Amino acid sequence: MNGCMQNHKRNYVFLLALALPIPCRALTIVTGPYLQNASETSMTVMWITDVPCTSWVEYGTPGTLDQKAIHSRHGLIDADQTIHRIPIEGLSPGKEYEYRVCSREILKFEAYKVTYGETITGETHKFTTLSRDKQSISFLVLNDIHQRDDLITSLIKMSASKPYDLVFLNGDILGHIEDEQQVIRHVLKPCSDLFAARIPFVWVRGNHETRGKFARMLPNYMAAPQGGYYYAFDHGPVHFIVMDGGEDKTDASSEYSGLVDFDRYRARQRVWLEKEIQTEACRKAAFRVVLIHMPPIASERWHGPTDLYNTWRPLFNAGKIDLMLSGHLHRYMVVEPEKGIRDYPMIIGGAPQAGQATVIRVDAAPDKLEITMTTDAGQVVGTYRVQRK
Repeated sequence: MNGCMQNHKRNYVFLLALALPIPCRALTIVTGPYLQNASETSMTVMWITDVPCTSWVEYGTPGTLDQKAIHSRHGLIDADQTIHRIPIEGLSPGKEYEYRVCSREILKFEAYKVTYGETITGETHKFTTLSRDKQSISFLVLNDIHQRDDLITSLIKMSASKPYDLVFLNGDILGHIEDEQQVIRHVLKPCSDLFAARIPFVWVRGNHETRGKFARMLPNYMAAPQGGYYYAFDHGPVHFIVMDGGEDKTDASSEYSGLVDFDRYRARQRVWLEKEIQTEACRKAAFRVVLIHMPPIASERWHGPTDLYNTWRPLFNAGKIDLMLSGHLHRYMVVEPEKGIRDYPMIIGGAPQAGQATVIRVDAAPDKLEITMTTDAGQVVGTYRVQRK
């Protein structure tokens, strides 16, 4: 008798639970917005939501949000996804804009009917487009953070006393990449919270960021010209050349299990670089600055840097590169030019240990580049000046 009563009681509680309304879960922006792929006439805004949505950006000149940007491919507007990438196009060079992100939840996506949930609207932020006509610019470079969020925070906050236009994450900001949360927690969230809602960042891939099962998904979380890791763009007196050195070991190394093809990848970049250094934008720029995680240094031990030394270094000389900014070695240094070997200085950033991490600041004017390298402890450990040739 007691057993029957207990069963009836359990059934009653179960049926009562079914009758109760399901608590509403608020749609949230997990991280972002963060700015990518800046140019004179466009800016890409990215963010991530916790559930699939369709999204857009409302934007305009300061004080107005009277325009709307969406992203569509082959006639289909992006929908039912959590990573949102909206390019704003048709902008004017060197001009300030305001924007906010908007996402509308998709509860059910059927062939002939989409059921929508709530809409979330982010805070209003500002950004400024790039401009080749700008006389002076400044940018920051971080490298080899290896998931130390505290280092990103301290280096960026330490740099906040002076304005800057761009931030370059010059490789190995992460270690081997295993899942989305790692990308969000250690890069996108701290960057968005610190600066990236108003200042774009450029992610220069490091060799550690080619490792791990999720490394092949990394392009989904950034935007770049043609969607790749190597390209060029202009801002102020600087022509930036971003390169991807790949891995430091041979393709046949056991660590890669036969799943990498970096020799051919570097060879394709060499062909691209041969053409790039002949472009009018490169030849006529006041300064040509290369950002690459692994410096092209000959080594008996490491295949990747040696390959870069043998195949890319002569092209950097031929292209009259003015400055190279690198990392990878986990020790900060200023490497002077060597005529005929390397006709440009290399500034190499620091390590992921507290007191040895660095932020490199470059102030570019029409006649010179002023470079300052500072540790997370606030100590200036390198300065350099490049005069216009």
